[in-house]
Amino acid sequence: MARERQEKKQKRGSPAWMMTYGDMMTLLLVFFVFLISIMETKVEDSRLQLILSAFSGSFGLFRGGLTLAEGNLAEMGNLLETLPATEKGDKLAKSVEKAVSIFEPEVKSRKVKITEDERGIVISLVADAFFQSGSAELTAEGEVIVDKLGGFLSSSDFDENMIRVEGHTDNILPGGTVKEQYDTNWELSSARAITMVKRFENVSGIEGEQLEVVGYGEYQPVESNDIEEGRAYNRRVEIVIIRKKEHSVY
Repeated sequence: MARERQEKKQKRGSPAWMMTYGDMMTLLLVFFVFLISIMETKVEDSRLQLILSAFSGSFGLFRGGLTLAEGNLAEMGNLLETLPATEKGDKLAKSVEKAVSIFEPEVKSRKVKITEDERGIVISLVADAFFQSGSAELTAEGEVIVDKLGGFLSSSDFDENMIRVEGHTDNILPGGTVKEQYDTNWELSSARAITMVKRFENVSGIEGEQLEVVGYGEYQPVESNDIEEGRAYNRRVEIVIIRKKEHSVY
């Protein structure tokens, strides 16, 4: 009898959990094969985002995923709200890379600084390289760089973006023996921004309705005004490529 019971035990199959485990491993294998195929095959960003969005809510206690049918998305007003934002973010990032490449000599010499923040692309021009002390008239070198910048801004990439030119100064009142003199830093910062805008409109052909001018004077420093190096960085003109027209508050 003991031998019969032993034979019966030996005839039993694998434990029940092995079937679930095997299914899970198979699904993981298929998933990783899918990832590898994406890496080896060029897939449009929008379609990839569309596919990945279907997994949203599939793992854990979240609301259901979204359909993969493009027709349904178009009819329902594009439910993937993150997709347009992602595409615009990628476009902006490429524009930053392009600007860094174009202005590489100026960036290396610290005459131009290119960053990105919540407003959009910020191209900061160190004023000392573009204007004489207390003046709003561009130097010869400044005109060359500003025209180069105007060519970049007039690209079709920014047809839907507002371009805001912001003037900034240090906390020392303007003065000196140059042609143009201003009583306050408000006037000097605004005049320098206006000079840039006029150049963009008249030389680079950027539409006036796409341009904005702001003079901040000494009130938005990026460095301490207690040292000369800090004041030099505070004397600047910033060109901000606003993310969307609707975001403009001026």
